[in-house]
Amino acid sequence: MALSFAVNDWVEGGVLLAVIVLNVSIGFYQEYGAEKKMDALRALSAPSAMVLRDGRTQVVPNAEVVPGDIVILKMGDTVPADVRLFEAMNLAADEQSLTGESVPVEKIVEHLENEELGIGDRINVAYGTTTIRKGRGRGIVIATGMQTEVGKIAASTTKKHHKAGRSMNYKKYGKRQPIIGLARRIYDFVGKFLGLTEGTPLQIKLSKLAYMLFGSALLLAVIVFAVNEFHVPKEVVIYAISTGIAIIPESLVAVLTITMVVAVTVMRKANVVVRDLSALEALGGVTNICSDKTGTLTQGAMIVRKVWIPSKAIYTVKDSKHPSDPSEGIVTFSELDDKSQESEKRDFDQERSAAVLKFDVPDEKLHRSEPEKGNEKVATMNSELEAFLLSAALCNLATVRHELEPKDGRPEWQVTGEPTEIALQVFAHRFQKGKKVKEAEGWKQVAEFPFDSGIKRMSVIYNGPNIEHSMVFTKGAVERVLDLCSTVGIGSSQEPLTDEYKVRVLEQMDTFASQGQRVLAVASRPWEGKYQEKASPENHESDDDIRKRVENDLTLLGLAGIYDPPRKETTPAIAECSSAGIRVHMLTGDHPATAEAIAKEVGIIPRNLSVLSHDIANVIVQKATDFDKLSDAEIDALPELPLVLARCAPDTKTRMIEALRRRSAFMAMTGDGVNDAPSLSRADVGIAMGSGSDVAKSAAKIVLTDDKFNSIVAAIREGRRMFDNIQKFILHLLTSNVGEVILLICGLGFQDQSGFSVFPISPLEILWINMLTSSFPAFGLGREQASRDVMRKPPHDRKRGVFTNQILVDMLVYGLLMGTLSLMTFVIIIYGVNDGQLGVDCNRAFSPECEPVFRARATVFAELTWLILVSAWEFKDIRRSMFRLKPDDDSKFPLFKDVYENRFLFWAVVLGAVSVFPVVYIPVVNTNVFKHTAISWEWSLVFAATIIFVAGMELWKLTKRQFRLLEDAAVVRGAFSQGSEEGGRKFHHTFSFSSLKSWRSIGKNHTVDTRASTRERKDGSPV
Repeated sequence: MALSFAVNDWVEGGVLLAVIVLNVSIGFYQEYGAEKKMDALRALSAPSAMVLRDGRTQVVPNAEVVPGDIVILKMGDTVPADVRLFEAMNLAADEQSLTGESVPVEKIVEHLENEELGIGDRINVAYGTTTIRKGRGRGIVIATGMQTEVGKIAASTTKKHHKAGRSMNYKKYGKRQPIIGLARRIYDFVGKFLGLTEGTPLQIKLSKLAYMLFGSALLLAVIVFAVNEFHVPKEVVIYAISTGIAIIPESLVAVLTITMVVAVTVMRKANVVVRDLSALEALGGVTNICSDKTGTLTQGAMIVRKVWIPSKAIYTVKDSKHPSDPSEGIVTFSELDDKSQESEKRDFDQERSAAVLKFDVPDEKLHRSEPEKGNEKVATMNSELEAFLLSAALCNLATVRHELEPKDGRPEWQVTGEPTEIALQVFAHRFQKGKKVKEAEGWKQVAEFPFDSGIKRMSVIYNGPNIEHSMVFTKGAVERVLDLCSTVGIGSSQEPLTDEYKVRVLEQMDTFASQGQRVLAVASRPWEGKYQEKASPENHESDDDIRKRVENDLTLLGLAGIYDPPRKETTPAIAECSSAGIRVHMLTGDHPATAEAIAKEVGIIPRNLSVLSHDIANVIVQKATDFDKLSDAEIDALPELPLVLARCAPDTKTRMIEALRRRSAFMAMTGDGVNDAPSLSRADVGIAMGSGSDVAKSAAKIVLTDDKFNSIVAAIREGRRMFDNIQKFILHLLTSNVGEVILLICGLGFQDQSGFSVFPISPLEILWINMLTSSFPAFGLGREQASRDVMRKPPHDRKRGVFTNQILVDMLVYGLLMGTLSLMTFVIIIYGVNDGQLGVDCNRAFSPECEPVFRARATVFAELTWLILVSAWEFKDIRRSMFRLKPDDDSKFPLFKDVYENRFLFWAVVLGAVSVFPVVYIPVVNTNVFKHTAISWEWSLVFAATIIFVAGMELWKLTKRQFRLLEDAAVVRGAFSQGSEEGGRKFHHTFSFSSLKSWRSIGKNHTVDTRASTRERKDGSPV
């Protein structure tokens, strides 16, 4: 622009100025809109608080908490404001960010007499932004915002913080430090301003591309000057401007911004909130997903399916379809027959070697169980069952409430709490023995030892009516509770818990677990006298010591088998991951047998493990304790990393992440608890559950609002779609730049009578093409739907990013073809028709002797515009023919239907093609602004070049398909295909889910398209 004004080319300079202002305005508008949408999305994942308003609990954002609110706190919550506590059950808060104290502070509710206490000594107040590490409590908000203790610190802090090495204090760091510090500050400012040091990896990579192209523009200008022997009159400067404009894709940043905003919006509709844009780019490269089981792979709506009482009684819940409704279904009772519990394990290998080959039919279908012969009857209350229900109801934080007249379409039975505890509470309500009922009878809680993921159990202490001692109630993982028990049963049937009896209990646990049930043990014991609650700050006995005394010499009351059915969409989602080269791992705290049963049901592991090699079958399911015992070298030596890890602890998840990383995997990790925060932050893509803790959400890059596994797959699919579309519009924009540069550099040889080069296309024509003609089709390519095989090719190479070998080669091939055709058109008109008449000073003004040049420019402009527009349709798929984008389409000529599918792109191309005519034919504007004039017979050259260009692109695509050039790497599925009905079966043809409707569609959908992404490696490569 400055050069144009310097050479007194006011029209061109004015147009350039207007274009720059327009581009900046559009960019600002788009960026502003994007930031607004991102702010709205961030608000969805912002920390929230549970408050009591109008007699009902509500979840509100922390920013909406006001003084006077009653706040309910539990383990993992971020305290929303300064809260004066009036209820605290073993409540401890991590105040390290506020006081520097690394040990969580125990909280009390008593009044403190000393009014001069410091922040760290006010142990009856929970401070805003601190984290609840254990226990639960309630309190009233006394300060919010800048009035909190954290807010006061923030208000008093005005000092700016700089990165290390940016200080200019010469007294402290030496005399050279001011120069070094100033240089680094300038570097930070310039890098941030240019987008080279801040932003997502893709944005930084594209910023580097932009500056590389800018450097190339300067190099081309030097080439222009060199051809003219560095004699630089105004005409040469204008030509240099043309080459500089030609190589820079002016609309790239705007197109990228809009594409990413659209992707984030689409993900939000799919219940995925993106907190960090880097995760949006990383999703396309995910190779492994480490998922929790409960609520993610399964429904999270648990129901007690079976209960075992030590007197050899089994209680079974039947005909219950709504887990929260205790009035639905019946509970039956049966005596336990030891023989019925014994299940002979089938030897599939022996069956295959038998004289008559047997199919690997599941046992439940091969040996259908006979109908019950009256040994089950409706359950009735007895002392053993009542003791079990009392412990299960009181050692429980869930609530079950019956609303006779539910409002706003809510169900009649309202439940709150963790799914496991809800299931136990609902079971107790089936016998009218719920927590509210027992507390109304006089049971009063005096202490609580909350669930700890390290020891996997929870205990409470109650004072009961008409008894002189307190009672301890405990529930938790069977192995952890069983080790604390010394007796089993109550009353006259009580007996010592011997080693033989422990074996029987563990066998019963395995029976429940093999049916996919999560098994919990319930126990109790009388406390000697009344339990003295730890309420005084002078009592310095540690919680661990108290807990050891409490959880000791327990009596086992029974086992509860809790079933969490898998989501119906989980198995298809896992199968889709398998076809996309993504391995799914299940990391759960459940019993190994339960985890294995659910993993088989959803397709993570094959139902028949004998289809796997012996070494893989031995490691595919492991307990976390066994995995943790292995050294890093031993883990790396495993033929395949475990696909199921049971009894998983937080440290196990972290070790799994590191093991995957050592195998060059790129993993996504799910989590919801406070203890999941380390693994979420260390994973490449941390995914928190919307129902999880605020700590987990803060550590994650993505939040699932519906907690479903298929939402993760939808996010990966959207990430891949966005990545593919970015490749398409980058290829579209850079191809046109390559063609324009080739045209202008070769055009240096077209010299007029004065010895100056005559450009075959004017600067404003190039600017019109780059800003208007190619921008809107690029926007359309960014809105393209996901291709049919987007989840049937491997994850993209994170090191190469969007600039793969195929993109680079295609850019050169198509750009060379585009530039050559445009150049030949100019040559035909000037030298073939007008005997090389280039006129004089035709770069600046129109004259009769410049008419051939102006007509040639108009023809090249129209041709280049149409070639760029048609290429946008061709780039809908960079390998398949534009004339048959969908191989399973039965239409004879589906071109128009396919291109009209993306209506924005369709109309961008059509209107762009039509816009050529006014630009070419409007008088004065064509000759004075665009430096061309009206044409007639030259349109035949435009049509011919367009046909040749399309034929050339189709020929290059055909060559790539036939000779498998530049194709994607093969999908690696490991030892078997996850998500299939038979884990060991492998399909030699990849097909979409729609093709599963009919086996005939496999042959119908198989085409000659030999993309490597549809092939499958048949080796047993480890993850």
